[in-house]
Amino acid sequence: MVDQLTCGKGLAENSALPAKLGDLTESSAEILEIHMGALDLEDNDSRREHEAYRELVRDHRRIAAALRETARRMAGYLDLPMGRHHTSVMSSRRAVEAFEKFVKLEEELLAMLQKRLETDRRTLSEMRGTSTTS
Repeated sequence: MVDQLTCGKGLAENSALPAKLGDLTESSAEILEIHMGALDLEDNDSRREHEAYRELVRDHRRIAAALRETARRMAGYLDLPMGRHHTSVMSSRRAVEAFEKFVKLEEELLAMLQKRLETDRRTLSEMRGTSTTS
C-alpha cells in the first residue's frame, strides 16, 4: 500500500526549512557575539558597534528560537488527519501566484546562499591562514 501524502506529512516534511533557517540565524548570532569580543571598548566607534551588535545578537536569537519552535510544531503535525479540501481554492489563481512567488523566493535564496558561500569559504580560508584553492 502506498503511503498517502497528507497535509500533516507535508508540514512535517517542510519543517526542515524553518529548522535550518533557525540554525543558520543562531550561528549568525554566535559570529556577531564573537566579533563583539574583538572590539576595543575604549574607542567610541567600537562602543557604538558593540551596542549595535548586541542588539542584533538579541534579535537573531529571538528569531532563531521562533523558527525552531515553528519547525518543532510543524514536525508535530505528522499524523494530522487529512481534511476535505476545496480543489478550486487549491488551484485558484491566487494559490498558483502564491506558490510561484514561493518558488521564486527559493531560487533567489539559493542564488544568494551560493554567492555568499563562495565569499564565506574564502574568508574561512583566510581566517585559517590557508590557501583559497580547492
